[in-house]
Amino acid sequence: MPHQAYIRVGSIGSGVGSGMGGSGTPSPPSSPRRSPRIHRRGSKDGGAVAGRRMPGGPPRTLSQRISWTLLSLLLRRQAIFLFAPLIYVAGMLLYMGTVSLDSVPTIISRPAPGSVYRSPQLYGRLRADMDADNSSDGLASVWKHTNKAGGWKPCINTNMNGLPESNGYIYVEANGGLNQQRTSICNAVAVAGYLNATLLIPNFHFHSIWRDPSKFSDIYDEDHFITTLQHDVRVVDKIPEYIMERFGHNVSNVHNFKIKAWSSVRYYKDMVLPKLIEEKFIRISPFANRLSFDSPSAVQRLRCLANFEALRFSKPISTLAGELVSRMKALSVDNGGKYIAVHLRFEEDMVAFSCCIFDGGEQEKQDMVAARERGWRGKFTKPGRVIRPGVIRINGKCPLTPLEVGLMLRGMGFSNNTLIYLASGKIYRAERTMRPLLEMFPLLQTKETLASSEELAPFKNYSSRMAALDYTVCLHSEVFVTTQGGNFPHFLIGHRRYLNSGHSKTIKPDKRKLAVLFANPNIGWKSLKRQLLSMRSHSDGKGIEMKRPNDSIYSFPCPDCMCRSNKTESSKSSPA
Repeated sequence: MPHQAYIRVGSIGSGVGSGMGGSGTPSPPSSPRRSPRIHRRGSKDGGAVAGRRMPGGPPRTLSQRISWTLLSLLLRRQAIFLFAPLIYVAGMLLYMGTVSLDSVPTIISRPAPGSVYRSPQLYGRLRADMDADNSSDGLASVWKHTNKAGGWKPCINTNMNGLPESNGYIYVEANGGLNQQRTSICNAVAVAGYLNATLLIPNFHFHSIWRDPSKFSDIYDEDHFITTLQHDVRVVDKIPEYIMERFGHNVSNVHNFKIKAWSSVRYYKDMVLPKLIEEKFIRISPFANRLSFDSPSAVQRLRCLANFEALRFSKPISTLAGELVSRMKALSVDNGGKYIAVHLRFEEDMVAFSCCIFDGGEQEKQDMVAARERGWRGKFTKPGRVIRPGVIRINGKCPLTPLEVGLMLRGMGFSNNTLIYLASGKIYRAERTMRPLLEMFPLLQTKETLASSEELAPFKNYSSRMAALDYTVCLHSEVFVTTQGGNFPHFLIGHRRYLNSGHSKTIKPDKRKLAVLFANPNIGWKSLKRQLLSMRSHSDGKGIEMKRPNDSIYSFPCPDCMCRSNKTESSKSSPA
């Protein structure tokens, strides 16, 4: 008989009951039981007698039978992993139904880190210890690194070789507030010198926020500006008539360059100079940050000359500002005429723009919503925009409040008899927010308290002129404290380095660290003071810094605007 191959599936015609010895294909063996230990006990197993319970058999009570049946069914079907969660949930629901709702624990919602302004509570808790510790004299010991590694002295060489024939005239429009306009002026001088052009006295753009119609001569001494630059850059106050005739005596007809921010001098040479030579008159508007910080040394020298030497405040401003400085020194005679100047940015628009939350409650919320809508219509209500005040605070982006400034300065070792000059705009809710700062420093002064209303009248409605008064008093202080950044401290820090042998004598606090310290409910006065003294020391150590790539020469005048001198030379040289 021929050999027949093995086929797992039987032939179509084979019978179901064919025996093993038949011609049909053998069937596969039957599947094993799912659980060999569990099987039905019937009369055929011979191991049980009807009506008699075997040892280990199913229980007899109804509840036991039901439970045993369910368990047997689950185990037999291997569905325990499917039904176990349902059984657990059912059990929990049954348990919760027997517990009184009064005893159910409540879920406590904790505020996000930094979202709660806790400084008032800290001040209330530490005030007694602070007042008891009033013996330190911070002004006498604040700076220890001023002469470290020698000093620096102003060092700006002027051109004595005469100027070649001009390639044409440049007109720029300086936009922004006082110090942004200062950026425009200094950069315009540098560009005009580089292109061998004649610079028209910059025009000040009227800004919708500052609303100051002042002209160049209202803020700066125009004659001094022209005279100081005469060997390096030609500066005029009007364009010759024959050139204006070509443009219909209308500046708007002059070709206007739209220059990208931080453009290189190479761009001015390749793109602007050919048009200047062709037209003999061009304009650049706006012109704030249109020149790269990193430029050739000849260009940097012109920036230094314009900022530190040529720009001098006009006679009315410099006269009153000098009087304010003298009055501050007279009031601080017990400290050798030394005083602290604080630039406080807690005006309503600054608080609104920061999107931080303080302790003003519903009134503050309404004020901030209205201020944001006035100043930045729709900016903060765009769909999808999420504002997280807590994240803003712990990242050090919230403006310091007057209370926090007071806590910081007292912790840095300045006693309550220290004279402070406060440079700021209109403080938000000043009658409430300024109270703790005045409690900690009762000798605090502003330009409004130092000068009479008659003295301030010519400056009152001009934000740039008022800012120029603040600038001068801060410039000559022993300590300058910046709290928020911006163009005002940007220029002041560099100008103070120029006057103080390279040291800025500026406290620039670590606001991320302050946010953590002021939110700590367990910190004591001694621990807080130790941390703040360390922060003050760090500012001292960073006082003398060299300009690095992409740093502003207006904040870091060393080494482009200053030369090294040994300690003997530094002590003999007088500030420029």
